[in-house]
Amino acid sequence: MIKHFLAASAATLSLTATAIAANPNVGGAPMFESKNIVENAVNSADHTTLVAAVKAAGLVETLASAGPFTVFAPVNAAFDALPAGTVETLLKPENKALLTKVLTAHVVAGKMSAADISAKVRASDNGFYQFLTVSGDTLSATIKDGKL
Repeated sequence: MIKHFLAASAATLSLTATAIAANPNVGGAPMFESKNIVENAVNSADHTTLVAAVKAAGLVETLASAGPFTVFAPVNAAFDALPAGTVETLLKPENKALLTKVLTAHVVAGKMSAADISAKVRASDNGFYQFLTVSGDTLSATIKDGKL
């Protein structure tokens, strides 16, 4: 289930707790550099499920802290691509530990931009850059058809 979730969120937004250049629009709302990850995500129409999940997992305070963190933020469509009932099951209080594990598998300590990750992929010997998430899982990045 977690692998499917990660795959479904591959083409998602990365937000950082530090400055976001030029206040880009995400989900029809600007992402302000003066706001933290949670404050920005709350204003995005594309991240309502993520916000609900972050609240259910009790991660609001952590992600609102100074960080810096990079969040590979799954959009609502990524959650919708999961098997029926998955989100509802994860949001149940008795599944808080699993939900936390899934969400923190999308968080990296530090500030990482797409340009940073692309440079590391290009500098690697095998065309992949692997990095550790807050959950302890490893994410891999590669460039295929010119896309990270």
